[in-house]
Amino acid sequence: MFSLKALQKNKTVRYGVPMLLLIVGGSFGLREFTQIRYDAQKIRRKLDPSLEAKVNIQRQPVMLEDEYEKMKEVNLDEWKNIRGPRPWEDSKEYQEQQRSRQNKEG
Repeated sequence: MFSLKALQKNKTVRYGVPMLLLIVGGSFGLREFTQIRYDAQKIRRKLDPSLEAKVNIQRQPVMLEDEYEKMKEVNLDEWKNIRGPRPWEDSKEYQEQQRSRQNKEG
């Protein structure tokens, strides 16, 4: 059949097979190394206590139902839209103008 010399002269065997082995082997190797990386991060990672309180429902001091009850008590019909100062305006001077307008209206 084929002799060893004939296989060594074939360009597919000489260049293609090692390249294919490198690509497939590299893919498996990279997968193992990235898995080690993620496993190490999982071991080292600990939640911040404030973040853990947000995630853990039993430790949450405020429940959604409590906030809903507070919002039911707020009167949303009698609010005023008050513009804040622009970046080029002096905020203290603008606040004084707003207070004087509120006192005149109220």
